[in-house]
Amino acid sequence: MCYDAKCMMDNPSIKYKSYHSGDLIIGGIISLIYMMSNLVTFKRLPSEELLDDPILLQQNFLHILSLIFAVKEINENPQILPNITLGFGISNSYFMATWTYLASMELLSSHDRFVPNYKCTIHQNSVCVIAGPNSHNSQVMADILSIYKIPQFIYGSAPVMDNLIHTAFIYQMFPNEHLQITGILQLLLYFKWIWIGIIFQENEIGERFLREVLLRFSQNGICFDYIKEFPTIAFSNEMGEQINNFVKVCKVIMRSTSSVVIVYCENQVMALFRMISVSEYWEATVERKDKSILSPKSEKRCTGEEKLETLPDSVFELSMTGQSYSIYNAVYAVAHGVQAFLTYHSKHRSAADSGKQKLFSHHVWKLHRYLKKVSFNNSCGENIFFDQNGKVAFGFDIINWTQPLSLCNDHCSLGFSKIKIEGKPFCCYKCLRCPEGKIANQTDLDDCFSCPKEHYPNMDQTLCINKHTVFLSYKEPLGITLTSVAFFFSFISAVVLGIFIKHQDTPIVKANNRNLTYVLLIALLFSFLCVLLFIGQPDQVKCFMRQTAFGIIFSIALSCILGKTTIVVLAFMATKPGSKMRKWVGKRLANVIVLSCSTVQITICSIWLATSPPFPDSDMNSMPDEILLECNEGSAIMFYIVLGYMGFLTAISFMVAFLARKLPDSFNEAKFITFSMFVFCSVWLLFVPTYLSTKGKYMVAVEIFSILASAAGLLGCIFSPKCFIIVLRPDLNRKQLLVKKPK
Repeated sequence: MCYDAKCMMDNPSIKYKSYHSGDLIIGGIISLIYMMSNLVTFKRLPSEELLDDPILLQQNFLHILSLIFAVKEINENPQILPNITLGFGISNSYFMATWTYLASMELLSSHDRFVPNYKCTIHQNSVCVIAGPNSHNSQVMADILSIYKIPQFIYGSAPVMDNLIHTAFIYQMFPNEHLQITGILQLLLYFKWIWIGIIFQENEIGERFLREVLLRFSQNGICFDYIKEFPTIAFSNEMGEQINNFVKVCKVIMRSTSSVVIVYCENQVMALFRMISVSEYWEATVERKDKSILSPKSEKRCTGEEKLETLPDSVFELSMTGQSYSIYNAVYAVAHGVQAFLTYHSKHRSAADSGKQKLFSHHVWKLHRYLKKVSFNNSCGENIFFDQNGKVAFGFDIINWTQPLSLCNDHCSLGFSKIKIEGKPFCCYKCLRCPEGKIANQTDLDDCFSCPKEHYPNMDQTLCINKHTVFLSYKEPLGITLTSVAFFFSFISAVVLGIFIKHQDTPIVKANNRNLTYVLLIALLFSFLCVLLFIGQPDQVKCFMRQTAFGIIFSIALSCILGKTTIVVLAFMATKPGSKMRKWVGKRLANVIVLSCSTVQITICSIWLATSPPFPDSDMNSMPDEILLECNEGSAIMFYIVLGYMGFLTAISFMVAFLARKLPDSFNEAKFITFSMFVFCSVWLLFVPTYLSTKGKYMVAVEIFSILASAAGLLGCIFSPKCFIIVLRPDLNRKQLLVKKPK
């Protein structure tokens, strides 16, 4: 028994599509409505696995409007494709490969009948296809349309194409992806967004993007607060879990310290992420405690008084996007390519419209030659053309950007340097105040630096200030005081010298070696005056003379004291019966002592001045904010030799005077000399630690004070008792009272 068998085939059809007739049809495969399928169990027809509630992506609807607007604008422009009307046939691919294949085959069929590879009319010539925005649409579409060499324009993310033949018929309406990454990098560096987050989609394109971003961004000093992955949404029974994953990503963003996040994903994923982000952001804006958008126990979240104007414009974007702009340019590129094609083949046309349609019906593949050479200025004035790889050659525009601060921590302000935090990325650091003497005049300096020698840091350690020069001046109170004291004691010395000269024939003057007394008083007079070489701005003459003059004058004074005490001691030793010291007593010995001791110091100073003489110098290191003008001693060794020799004379004089302290009263000048030498030694012993602990111009003041104090001690202790007798008690200045026999 035989039965007639019939094959019943339900022609598949895309529900959401738009068509407008024309001489030439521009095809569009655009994912507008997102439909997720349940897990295919092969127990029901796959068509029944689609959900009943589709998700409309409003942003992608703008892509369709952009295509329709460009077609309408070209049809109304008589300068482009005159006597030819463009039409369009736009199909929704539902973000799924199955429906993308179906939309591609529909382009190869008649408008009202699904018979792939057959067309029942010549009025439906598809000259190109514009597809997007997700990457797999382009890859799936190319499997079919590349067989017919139909031009394919991609306006979304770039697919990973393994088939080089397919790439010959594909035109990318967005800039090179490497250029995109470079632009993002330049943007981050320009705004100093070095602490960012990365979110990418779980597919081959996302992983490729992540590999390049991690390498290039890290090499340019950008750190990552977090790196999160968007899962791929495939089946509706996974939807709840996927939304929870999106919520977790949103919470990571909201709780992170970074203010900048780079999201790299397909449109449909971004749409879902935006909805969840808006919900999370909205709850944070109205300060609700419950943050779970899926919790069935959550209370009513809105009061009805909230306004959309309070949300950022990036959440509800109504202006033309970059992808809409790419579609607009793609339509115009096709129009200009068709016009160039028709211009070249116009001599082969016999009829007007029908000839054009027949020409494209069989030779649409020839359009590639003209598309690759397309170059025109669009309505914005931007030049549109394709490079050798079929990618449009223009860059990116940045619109509606604000400038937040996106750092792991706040900038290190002026006066602070960065200190790395152990266990944290190199973008995370602490701020440490610059050490004393260093500054940081820029934010986020790795190290503070010292000012030049002639500058010093301000209190905030943010800039360098010129040091001011200082020296012990005659105009300041300390300089005036020391100068006045020096002149006062010089006057006293001159008065005493005058008294002694006036009363030179009196017994008290004659009894203590009158000539040595005159020399000692003159030496003390010049000792007081030599301090004037230490006051005022140092110059070559002052530096050359002051230490040597001080050393020689004081050596002469000490030599006179040593001569006087030595003569006294020898005089009493000569009075003993049978003493051989009688021949040493006399003025000659005193003169020899003074000349020999002074000559040694003069020789030392001469060698010093001949080998390493002192010179004017500036000390920039002793005081942080001052440049001290001083005299460099030239040779520190010679300076200390001069001081050492003076100390030697002081010690010898003190010892000799100490031995003569118990001689009879009438000749006992040694007692006063002993006391004066004790004062002298005390002053210079205190000078050493005081001088070493003092800085700046006060070091010079300490030395001046020591000179004045020691010289005044000699003058007062030795000559005040004698002046008292000469001036106030002349009755005691008689030989009978001064000469006493030793007991």
